[in-house]
Amino acid sequence: MKITTLAGGVGAARFLEGLVQAVRQEDITVISNIGDDEEFFGLHVSPDIDIVIYTLAGAVDAAQGWGLTGETYHALDALKRFGYETWFNLGDMDMATHAHRTQMLRAGATISDATRSIAEAFGLRLTLLPVSDDRIRTIVRTPDGELPFQEYFVKRRTADDVLSVRFDGIEAAKPAPGVLEAIASADIVAVAPSNPIVSIGPVIGVAGVREALRSTPATVVGVSPIIGGKTVKGPADRMMASLGMTPSAAGVAEAYADFLDVLVIDDEDRALAGAVEAAGVRCIVAPTLMTGPAEKLALAETVLGAVQ
Repeated sequence: MKITTLAGGVGAARFLEGLVQAVRQEDITVISNIGDDEEFFGLHVSPDIDIVIYTLAGAVDAAQGWGLTGETYHALDALKRFGYETWFNLGDMDMATHAHRTQMLRAGATISDATRSIAEAFGLRLTLLPVSDDRIRTIVRTPDGELPFQEYFVKRRTADDVLSVRFDGIEAAKPAPGVLEAIASADIVAVAPSNPIVSIGPVIGVAGVREALRSTPATVVGVSPIIGGKTVKGPADRMMASLGMTPSAAGVAEAYADFLDVLVIDDEDRALAGAVEAAGVRCIVAPTLMTGPAEKLALAETVLGAVQ
């Protein structure tokens, strides 16, 4: 069975931890958001790609939920003496990943090439694809003006009201090699429990991706990142509300209704099953809180079972 997953952020990485327990890595393709990519200290950082790699390699700092376990921050501390802002925490080992990516890009490689190299170096056997090799940059408009996503998310800790979101460069961006093929040839396309606006939005906004999801013979199954009207982590609920969307599992179904076949919602949201199905999406009610390996595996098996 071939599984293609649309992914962005910590929720996607945790979902994939369950999926790799259920199926072979060689049968999984991950299509990752790159709208969060940013340059720090001359290094190209791809947070959503790296969280998947670090997590599935067993190298992530589980306490923080990001970065590498056993990380040190000597280089970052040393940069402070030159007056650099250091609100984006880059550890010493993490910088090596970004330095390798940046060197490859400067030598003419694509983000796809660099991602494949890093994933292989960490021992992963699945296929990890950036949604595009072109530059896409998520910009959040707030009452204080427009902010690059990482400044809104990390520096300002999502404290700003979100008035709108746009993705610079997406109009000209083409799908990376293998992206449309992975959607068309899959048995299941899983939409991870990620922020529908800034994690999945830049993926399905690339030319041809949303159309591929509509036309694929695969069963397209999503997992709601909203439980009881709230997100477990991140600002998706507040962003959805401020942008006029319903911050609930039903709102997620409405956002994906044109391509989604099935939405898995949490037991706590059982009462919303009718609203999900009113959007034209079949609803499965199951535990979705990924508290440990067993719960992650159970959620992956629920998604895989949705094809039957």
